[in-house]
Amino acid sequence: MPRKNIVVVGGGTGNHTTLSGLRALDCSLTAVVAMTDSGGSSGRLREELGHLPPGDLRRCLMALAGDEATSGLMRRLFDYRFSAGDGLSGHNFGNLLLAALTEVTGDTVTAIEQAGRILGIKGAVLPVTLTNATLRARLDDGSELVGESTIDSRRENLDVSIDYIYLDPKAYAYPPVLDAIRRADAIVLGPGDIYTSVLPNLLVEDVAEAINESPAVKIHVCNLMTKPNESAGFRTSNFLALLTEYLGTRQPLDFLLCNNTPISQRLISRYAAEDQHPVLLDEAESLTMVGRIVQRPLLAPGVFVRHDPVALAAAIMEIAAEAPVATSDAPAVPLVLDCDDWSGPLLPAGSYRVRPDLEDEVPGHPDATLTARSDDPDSG
Repeated sequence: MPRKNIVVVGGGTGNHTTLSGLRALDCSLTAVVAMTDSGGSSGRLREELGHLPPGDLRRCLMALAGDEATSGLMRRLFDYRFSAGDGLSGHNFGNLLLAALTEVTGDTVTAIEQAGRILGIKGAVLPVTLTNATLRARLDDGSELVGESTIDSRRENLDVSIDYIYLDPKAYAYPPVLDAIRRADAIVLGPGDIYTSVLPNLLVEDVAEAINESPAVKIHVCNLMTKPNESAGFRTSNFLALLTEYLGTRQPLDFLLCNNTPISQRLISRYAAEDQHPVLLDEAESLTMVGRIVQRPLLAPGVFVRHDPVALAAAIMEIAAEAPVATSDAPAVPLVLDCDDWSGPLLPAGSYRVRPDLEDEVPGHPDATLTARSDDPDSG
């Protein structure tokens, strides 16, 4: 059976969990990573060097690292955080290495590729955008939170919910991300913080549209617990509603994947002290926004409420097995239209779906994509 192309969309922690389980299975993996991290070591490097934040990229690279002894050592180094040293304390070695590679090679993409070679990764790690944009959240009372870390670490006025989030400035998709989405057999959204890890990817120009148009099955892996500053009181339907809203579609997602392993009362009580509670499945409401609900034992053993990477990967592959395999791993050959005689209005930069007005359909192209490009993304 041909290998499935699986695209995992999210941030650092959620993507790490999903990728580390899928890496051991027979599939082609692509991680699409949000570029809005503004806290900790990543935030410092972003502010001081003007680089894209490396932290979430680093965690995805670590998840896909090989099993060889050298890869294992490098994985440990990538995760090492300095606890002392003027200017070093709090920095992560992997973040520093990615920053150094960016300086040496001249760009973030080459730095990621070289780090992937060092770690011997299986798959690809792609930043969703190369635009250095800031995540902003408008609250219901009209106030704003600026920066992913500010939104993520909010501890005051938690009774005021997030109205919406946006990127400043507008961010444009890194083209290989759109190619990976178009070729995918399955697209996995989540788990992860909904406003600061998952949805920021959908704010990038053309990403939501590409996901909607992709023939891949769309899977939402629901979080196990709510988070007081982002998803207080959320049930599964609340997460699905946000995803469909930011995807800009009324078309339901294909699958909701959620845990059915009971969480111990001891863990529930401990998390409740931090105002975190299990995400409840409201099946009837969820089924208005998703085709099927799949429940599996996804809870990892231990003293924390976390997804089991192996069980999660097995469930994703079970769902992906039902999807038709992508016809080709190669990008589609575009139909070139002769527009020398175009007499219509000027087209703004972007992609347009074109239906040929011909008696005989163009072989292999029942419709075509006309792309109007400009050096200035905001001009015509």
